Amino acid sequence: MFFRGKQFDSSIWKRFRTAADGYSFSKETDYYAAHVVANAERVVDLFHALMEHLPPAVDVAIEDRRSARKWKGESLALPDVRDAIARLKTALAASGGVEIAVYTSEDQLTLNPVLELFIYARSDQWLYILQGKGLEERRTVRTKSWRLKQQEFPPAPELTQALEQAATSLGLQPA
Repeated sequence: MFFRGKQFDSSIWKRFRTAADGYSFSKETDYYAAHVVANAERVVDLFHALMEHLPPAVDVAIEDRRSARKWKGESLALPDVRDAIARLKTALAASGGVEIAVYTSEDQLTLNPVLELFIYARSDQWLYILQGKGLEERRTVRTKSWRLKQQEFPPAPELTQALEQAATSLGLQPA
C-alpha cells in the first residue's frame, strides 16, 4: 500500500536535527538576547550566515581557550571577516574551544567555546531572522552539558594554526 499526499519541503537539517535544537529569545532592559543551541556544524554555519545581516564594518574579538591567546580588531570589512570565519568553520565545528564575537554598537554575535550562539541586539530583528532560518523558538533551550576548563580542551593544532592565520589576515592585534 502506498500513501500519497502533499510532500513538504524540508531541509536536511530539519530531518536530522535533535529535539534540543532551537533558540530562546528574550527582552532585557535595554537589549534583546537570543541563545541558539543545535549541533556543532549547524551552529557554526548559522554564525557565519547570520553575519551577513551586520553592517559593512564590524569589530571582532577572538579568544583561543587552548592557548589563552586573544585578538581584537576594529572597523574591519565584513566580507573579510566572513571569509576568515568560513575558513575556520570545519575546524571550529570539530574542536570548539574558541570564543568569537563579531559586533557593532547595535548588534553582537558570539560563538562560545562549547559551540552555542548568543545574539545581543538593540532591536528585535534577530527574532525574525532566526525564524526565517527554520529554527524553533522555545521558552528555554538546553545548554551544552559539557563544560570544559581551558586546560581540558583537547589539543587542536589545525584550529590553532588556522586562528593565527585568520588573525594575521584580518590584521587583528593581541588583546
